[in-house]
Amino acid sequence: MNALSTTPVPKPMPKATDFLIASKKCELANLERFLQMGKLVLSIGNLIHTLQRERGASNVYLGSAGQRFSEELIQLTQETRDRQQVFEDDLEALYETLIASPASSRLLNSLAAALHGLDTLNPIRLRVRGQQIPATEAIDAYIERVGHLIAVVFEAAETVVDPTIAGILVAMVNLIQGKEMAGQERATGSLGFSRGQFDDALSQRITHLIDAQDRYFDVFTRFADADSVALWKHSSRAPYWEEIRHLRGLACSIGRYKPLDPALADQWFRLMTERIDHLKSVEDSLEEHFHRCCIERYTAARNALAHEETLAAGLDESGHAPEPVLLVCNDTSASGATRNYDNQGIGPRFGRSVFDLVQQQAQRLEQLNEELHAAREALEDRRTLEKAVLMLMKHQQISNDEAHKLLRKLAMDQGRKLTDVARSLLTMTDLLSAR
Repeated sequence: MNALSTTPVPKPMPKATDFLIASKKCELANLERFLQMGKLVLSIGNLIHTLQRERGASNVYLGSAGQRFSEELIQLTQETRDRQQVFEDDLEALYETLIASPASSRLLNSLAAALHGLDTLNPIRLRVRGQQIPATEAIDAYIERVGHLIAVVFEAAETVVDPTIAGILVAMVNLIQGKEMAGQERATGSLGFSRGQFDDALSQRITHLIDAQDRYFDVFTRFADADSVALWKHSSRAPYWEEIRHLRGLACSIGRYKPLDPALADQWFRLMTERIDHLKSVEDSLEEHFHRCCIERYTAARNALAHEETLAAGLDESGHAPEPVLLVCNDTSASGATRNYDNQGIGPRFGRSVFDLVQQQAQRLEQLNEELHAAREALEDRRTLEKAVLMLMKHQQISNDEAHKLLRKLAMDQGRKLTDVARSLLTMTDLLSAR
């Protein structure tokens, strides 16, 4: 018995419209991922907020030799643990989506560092409770863990291809970072006031933190929506600012070695907490705007995809191959000859419609790329500054605060932008290393 031989049916060649629709689907998938990411960003922001409060209370506790904030510290530690659980639950729900994205390598690495940092926080807490850790070391331990969480939001912003969403995340990163500088200022001031004095290191650190806040908030106002900026400006005019400025003056004044009333620690912590809580309300407003934009962009992209699919299906409604058309064109070369071109079976309506769709998509993507450039540039500036600071810390054997101070001095002396000076330093280091 002879087996029947069958000729394999060749798969049809994908058409231009297939690739156009695939482009739309790719855009839709990216937006869907960031719609899910919004929930994770929110839980990260809430976790950072409680970590910052726990850090501040720890420093009042350590600075007062356990006399202040013992009960508050227990409560804030539990709040942090609760927020950490929410973050981990949200991360677990997003896990499959994250590992499926080829553009998430650095994001996944940042998440790994953040989780490891949180897992190793309990030994630090035990040392704080037993007053077995220097206050500055405790501050640095919390700063490191908050930094890993901020890096997650930063790396998420790096993977965004929609300029509107990228801009909001740039604003979010800088707002959270500015708020973190305010949190570090609260912790540093809490330590100095609870001790009853500020040494040079603490005073210089507060000065650096004040300058850093201004830089981050400047970028935030460039990219944030009008409502969030208005809320931030309102908080910057709050009544507590007069008292904060007075206490800042005590912390940074020439007579800083003069003994201070340790009770000022409570006042400082209360005022700075009120300020940071206001910044958190701005962050919540920005997060709501981010979520709305994700939904709007996702809905618009889904409708656009349906529209493209309808257009593609209607390009040749007859269901038959369009009749060949002979195109007659005048040659603009010196010969002036008339040439004939065969459209290879693509009807005039079909060819014209595909061309229109391709052109529209190309123009839209080009516009998106231009808008995205500004957001990516702001992220790159932040990365450049961080690299320059690390380089100075390594080569000059100086602290983070001293490295920032040196960069600012170089920028002022040369009359250049901070990021330009940082970029020049990195280039010079690369050249010297290559020798």
